Amino acid sequence: MNRFHVHVAVTDLDKAVRFYSTMFKNEPVVLKHDYAKWLLDDPRINFAISVRGRATGLDHLGLQVESDEELVAKRAQLASADENLVTQTATACCYSESDKYWISDPAGIAWETFHTLGEVPVFGDDTQPQTSGTACSPEM
Repeated sequence: MNRFHVHVAVTDLDKAVRFYSTMFKNEPVVLKHDYAKWLLDDPRINFAISVRGRATGLDHLGLQVESDEELVAKRAQLASADENLVTQTATACCYSESDKYWISDPAGIAWETFHTLGEVPVFGDDTQPQTSGTACSPEM
């Protein structure tokens, strides 16, 4: 089953955490000095915010899948939607290790489809587009 993913860049993490915790009636499941994440079941969403020096607002959208098989199945679908598919394996991003694919929609919004493999102690390097290692939201 897919979980919709939204990542928003914010300027004041504490203020944003208070706002979204109140709005969702839930505390974040991950809370770091520069990042917070809620995994909600109603609606089924992976909602994340971060203070990473990016423009404030929508950073990217995505779909989180629950297995390698689901991710492989999504690859063909994504490749047919955009020939500029970026593949990342075992990448460190948002305090998680994930395998993922990136595409951009016609409006230029980055879309991430990913399977989380585990937790890592660092946010990741979101400045270098890479096919493996550490990278978040590569330049599309």
